[in-house]
Amino acid sequence: MVIVLVTFVIVLLIILGAYFVFVVRPEGGERSRLLMRVGRFRAAEQLVKSGDLERPIDRLSDVQALQSMLSRAKGLSGPLERLVTQSGLNITVGTLMMISVLLAALGYLVVNWFTSYTYVGMAAAPVFGSVPFLVVGTARAKRFSQFEEQFPEAIAMMARALRAGHAFPTGILMVAEEIPNPVGAEFKLVYDRQNFGMPLGDALKSLAERVSILDAKFFATAVMTQRETGGNLSEVLDNLAAVIRERFKVKRQVRAVSAHGRITGLVLTGMPPTLALILSIVSPEQMKVMITDPLGIRMLVAGVVMQVIGSLIVRKLVDIRY
Repeated sequence: MVIVLVTFVIVLLIILGAYFVFVVRPEGGERSRLLMRVGRFRAAEQLVKSGDLERPIDRLSDVQALQSMLSRAKGLSGPLERLVTQSGLNITVGTLMMISVLLAALGYLVVNWFTSYTYVGMAAAPVFGSVPFLVVGTARAKRFSQFEEQFPEAIAMMARALRAGHAFPTGILMVAEEIPNPVGAEFKLVYDRQNFGMPLGDALKSLAERVSILDAKFFATAVMTQRETGGNLSEVLDNLAAVIRERFKVKRQVRAVSAHGRITGLVLTGMPPTLALILSIVSPEQMKVMITDPLGIRMLVAGVVMQVIGSLIVRKLVDIRY
């Protein structure tokens, strides 16, 4: 047991050391060089925090080899880059993938050490490795939820600005300055892009692509349609804000009604793997039959298939379109 514990600690130190050498140290070195080039520490700190100098659009990793590999594999790095950008987290795709690989290796070692079963450790590795993606996905969903809450007020503010005689780009700038993030940051990007020469329609399309919610698509479509056909844009924006507010009320009502089904599906989905892990630790001899015996393996496969099908059915039942 002592040898296993020492081996586990050594492997963990090697993994953490590799993460420090290949991820943390390059990022820290780049940050220090940037601060030295700017000259003033406080001013440089503000610039780095804003992300204008430290986070170029095409920066996928601070490790050159990983940057080159991700740049060539756009099929993999493209969706991950979009996910990280939409989440609003100050990390790179390379950092996300490195953390995922390290957690997968750590999960394999921990589960294999507790259960002494290689197959159980291999099955637990992807579960641990998916944790960073779940965290980023949760941050993305939270940011989109905040955007949906602030969006009607932003549209109403633009409508008031138009009625006061301001131009539409000026209304976008007012929203960027008055509404907090994430709406303020997104509209500031729209204003900057059209101010530096991008057509307003393309800037609004990019907004709808970055914030992939139905309300943003409604807004971009309504504005572009009005610019082509004419009409009272302030009235269009007022009606759109009212519709979005009503949709948001319906969404909250639907979530309240479907809360019991969602919690039930979560409990039913998480109970079997949790019980299997507990039994592997408490009574490993009984669980050994499920892994070594051919009939036990077939039963596990059938159980996993039925579990996945049941989870999909429950998710379909509680996923109410509104």
